[in-house]
Amino acid sequence: MLEVKGLTVAYEDSDAVQDASFTVTQGEWLMLIGPNGAGKSTLLAAVAQCAAYRGSVLLEGCDARQWKPKAFARAVGVLAQTHAAGYAFTVEELVSMGRYAHTRGFFRSRDPQGQEAVRRALDAVGLWNLRGRNVQTLSGGELQRAFLAQAMAQEPRVLLLDEPANHLDLVYQKQLFELIGQWLAEGERGVISVVHDLSLALRYGTRAVLLDHGCVTADGPAGDVLASDALRRAYGMDVAGWMADLAGRWRKVADCEAQSIQAGDTRRINSFQKRASEGCSSRTITIFISRFSQEAAFLFSGPYPKIFFWNKLDQ
Repeated sequence: MLEVKGLTVAYEDSDAVQDASFTVTQGEWLMLIGPNGAGKSTLLAAVAQCAAYRGSVLLEGCDARQWKPKAFARAVGVLAQTHAAGYAFTVEELVSMGRYAHTRGFFRSRDPQGQEAVRRALDAVGLWNLRGRNVQTLSGGELQRAFLAQAMAQEPRVLLLDEPANHLDLVYQKQLFELIGQWLAEGERGVISVVHDLSLALRYGTRAVLLDHGCVTADGPAGDVLASDALRRAYGMDVAGWMADLAGRWRKVADCEAQSIQAGDTRRINSFQKRASEGCSSRTITIFISRFSQEAAFLFSGPYPKIFFWNKLDQ
């Protein structure tokens, strides 16, 4: 689907990215990881044809430099880490701008599938009911979802994301990454993301490329790269150990919360039993107790995903 060969990006007298090579195949979510200044965003900009480079970027086997801009835009979508909504566009108008590469005619007005593509994108990110809203009134999470819908409306085969969860709280991070995961699963598509949060890279990435001082130092399945010695060298610390320590603290918090809720359920069950002694039927009490037991089993069974992954890496 997309292949990068020997890509080098130079700024003045130094190379920000040196001889980077990797591939993205159908259904893959490649995470570009590494410390600050490693060259992740620069590498992504070069793949997007937004920065000059040496080497080659092959899209579906053809040199990206040979693609016409509109054809490339139909194949590759980009979601930047920051956005400026300087005009009072509606959400629908903003998302519709993603269809520019598909328009035809002298006035760029012919796009038979455009309206439906915009509707699907708005529905996918949960903004259909806000389609008439001024984008300048949206929250940070809503605005990021609007720009994601714009990229989805573009109907690309490859999506490039530069720190998509930047400045988003946990709820919006989860929503955004799950939306991207759903988009990826719907067709012959691939995703490349720059991420700083290694937990997100581990949770959602199928593969990872680790950059250190502009060089690719590890490339492979996300779990393998995040468990490698190269990660320790790049960050100058025991990353997996640090993450496992944090996960352990969250596990204690989760266990305390579970015990608190279960204690509350016990008090309610005791209350039901007291009511039974006061005249409620035994069948009613059995139904209540069964229901709360099922809820507790559902809420507190199984490992927490991030905690499980990081504890496994630390073993």
